[in-house]
Amino acid sequence: MPRGKLIVSDRWPAQLVLVRHGQSVGNIAATEAGASGAERLDLDFRDADTPLSDTGQEQARAVGAWLKANEQSDCPDLIVSSPYRRAAETARTAVDHWGCGHELVLDERLRERDLGAFDGLTSAGIKAQFASEADRRSRVGKFYYKPPSGESWCDVTLRVRSLLGDLRAGYEGKRVWLFTHQAVIMGFRYVLEDLTEQELLEIDHTMDLPNCSVTSYRRAEGGLELVRFADTSAVEDSKAPTTAEPSRSREANHVG
Repeated sequence: MPRGKLIVSDRWPAQLVLVRHGQSVGNIAATEAGASGAERLDLDFRDADTPLSDTGQEQARAVGAWLKANEQSDCPDLIVSSPYRRAAETARTAVDHWGCGHELVLDERLRERDLGAFDGLTSAGIKAQFASEADRRSRVGKFYYKPPSGESWCDVTLRVRSLLGDLRAGYEGKRVWLFTHQAVIMGFRYVLEDLTEQELLEIDHTMDLPNCSVTSYRRAEGGLELVRFADTSAVEDSKAPTTAEPSRSREANHVG
């Protein structure tokens, strides 16, 4: 079967924009844990409740101000966010500063990848507590490996395909904005650009996906084409700092 054969519909949104959430306190905890060699992140709440850091809130406001100054004056037709706190906070803050009055829709298909038994552990913690799993992951590979009780990148991609099916059915020619997480955005790239496993992992390994960066697509013949990836113009145009976790750090400390 030729690559891309399953995506045959022309009923795409006119614009699809993906925004990664602002820096979270979890991102900071992961960096600190990696630097100290700790086995677990110093957090006392579940991943879904992880809030933005002060910097993350500043980044979200910067996105809203940038949208108001640089994007089309009309608000998008649909704004959807992951229900996880750091993404929903980013979306609400950006939309408020943009001046849009749209209701924010929360969709669990945009949530962060579930790490299962690895939740809150660093690479050192996984090796100490799940030595056999660390070995299995190295053999299976990042895309297909599923932590105990968790999700693989492939599982995230299935969620992405489901959401895209809904968008093609009800938002043809519309402008859609999604606020989500690193692994989910990479899943959109995999599906929309018909990437191979190797191509996707090469992008993940060589390119950072900063907090509050913007990745956008526009409708083209037969689907959507990438306009920009991991664009940090919104944050750079403000006084907010640009933050990102390099690929090696994301791998070591399992942040998104």
